[in-house]
Amino acid sequence: MLKNSLFILICISFFFVACDDNKKEKDLMIREKQLLEKEKLFAQKESEYQALLKMRDSIFSQKKDSVKIVVWPAEVAGAWTGKVICTESNCSDYVVGDQRTDTWEFDSDSTQLVTKIINNNNLVRVYSGKFENNEVKLNYKTDSTSKKQVEMNVLLNEISPNKIRGTRTIAVDQCLAKFSVELVRSTK
Repeated sequence: MLKNSLFILICISFFFVACDDNKKEKDLMIREKQLLEKEKLFAQKESEYQALLKMRDSIFSQKKDSVKIVVWPAEVAGAWTGKVICTESNCSDYVVGDQRTDTWEFDSDSTQLVTKIINNNNLVRVYSGKFENNEVKLNYKTDSTSKKQVEMNVLLNEISPNKIRGTRTIAVDQCLAKFSVELVRSTK
């Protein structure tokens, strides 16, 4: 009988140990799942971090001179006194022979070339500009919401140190006017 009691006692203890192992195995499985989720989250954050590092490195690797600052050449830059005379017109606003004298300032705003037309210390117009093949090309256009659709183009192709000559064309809705342009270097 002692043998049977001992045998039953040993079986019961194995049973409890086995039950305890089963519980520990479940806990271990839960911890493994949690650890796997944390590893996935960490891998995702690591990937995002590496992408940010690559972006930062590509930004810093670009040359600082990659943004080219544009300026007018010395023979054009600065202030000029401009005389504009109407030479042709089928517009009611412009009559052949009309003259206008303004100050023309060839300037840049670090991203583009501009020319400001100033009359009596008031800014009249700002043209966007280009300097190509030793010619100055200026353009002004009203936006699509304006009552009148106006486009002005200036071509200055005779450039010397103290005088610039060329033409200006103005298209207003359905009419066209042409002007001669002569700029003389300001002495101010």
